[in-house]
Amino acid sequence: MDINNYAVIMAGGIGSRFWPFSRTKYPKQFHDVLGTGKTLIQQTVERFKNICPNENIIIVTNKDYVGLVKEQLPFLKDHQILAEPIGRNTAPCLAYAAYKIIQKDKNANIVVAPSDHIILQEKEFENVIVEALQATEQADILITLGMKPTRPDTGYGYIQYIDEKKLRIKKVKTFTEKPALDLAIKFIESGEFVWNAGIFVFNAQTIVDSIKQHLPEMDEVFTEGNGLYWTDKENDFITKAYSLCQNVSIDYGIMEKSENVYVMLADFGWSDLGTWKSLFENMPKNEDGNVIDGNVLTYDSKDSIIKTPKDKLVVIEGLEGFIVAEFDDVLMICRKENEQRVKDFVSDVKATQDKRFV
Repeated sequence: MDINNYAVIMAGGIGSRFWPFSRTKYPKQFHDVLGTGKTLIQQTVERFKNICPNENIIIVTNKDYVGLVKEQLPFLKDHQILAEPIGRNTAPCLAYAAYKIIQKDKNANIVVAPSDHIILQEKEFENVIVEALQATEQADILITLGMKPTRPDTGYGYIQYIDEKKLRIKKVKTFTEKPALDLAIKFIESGEFVWNAGIFVFNAQTIVDSIKQHLPEMDEVFTEGNGLYWTDKENDFITKAYSLCQNVSIDYGIMEKSENVYVMLADFGWSDLGTWKSLFENMPKNEDGNVIDGNVLTYDSKDSIIKTPKDKLVVIEGLEGFIVAEFDDVLMICRKENEQRVKDFVSDVKATQDKRFV
C-alpha cells in the first residue's frame, strides 16, 4: 500500500433510473441493493482497503447526504467528506477533491470511482487499480478503465483505442456516449471498443494541469481555495465556488479533449447498476428465472424482477418480463424491456405529484 494513493468516491447522485427504490432523500448508494448486508457505498470503500490508507479515502457527496455517509462510514473524519452545496456534474466534483488533495500531498495518485457499481472479482479489480496507479506515478497520463463488452448495450459509453502494442494500457482514439443499437453492434463487431466504466486514475498534478488547460475558469475558481482547504473556511469557500462552476462532466470537459488519455483494459465482473435490468442481470434467479427480494408468491410468472417490502405479502400471477418495485410509498409495475421509461415516470411524478414521491 502506497501512502500517496487516494480514493475519491463520488456519492452525490440520486440514481433516478432506479426509482422508486432510489429516491432524492435516500439514493441507491446508501441501500443494500444486493442483499449482502452492506450498502453499495460500504462495498465500494471496502474495495480500496489494500490500495490506500483509510485516511486517504475521500467521499464527495451532496450536502444533504453527509449524515448518511457518516452513519454508514463512521471511521471517516469530517475533512474526508466533501459536501457539495449543489449538483454540478463530475468535473467540479473531481476538481474539488483534486485541488484539496494536492494542497496536502503534491505526490498524490488518485483513483476516482462511483459509489454504486458492482465489482464481482474484487481481487482482479485491486490488481488493475494498483497497476494503473503505478503507471500514473511514472507518467503524466490520464487513465480511464475500459470494460470488455459482453453485448451491444446502448446504456453505456464506449471507448475506441489504438492497439499498437500488446499492453493493457492503450492510447484512446475516440469516446462515444450511449450510441444507438446499430452503432453499438458495429462497435462490438469491430473489436476496437470497450465500455467506459467511469473509473479514472491519474496523479494529482496531471489532473490539475488538465483542468487548467481545458477548463480554465474552473481552475481559477478552485485555485482561489488554496490556503482554505483543510480549514474551517473550506465550506464557505465551496458554497461560493460551486455557484460559479459550470455543469460539466469529466468525460466531456477533460477526457475527450486531452491528448494524454489512455484506457486500461479490464474484466472484473463490472456493472454500473444503473437500471433495473442491470440489477436483474446481476442477481441470482429462481427456477422460473425470477429475481425476488421480498415476501412474494408467484404463479405462472417468469423472467421478472420483484423487489418489495419484506413486511408485505405480494402475490403475482401471469407476469412475464416485468419489473415490480415498491419502496416506501411508491409502487411501480413496468415491462422490463421498457425500463428506460423510468426517467419519464420520474419526470411526470415531479410535475404532477407531491415531491415526497421523488
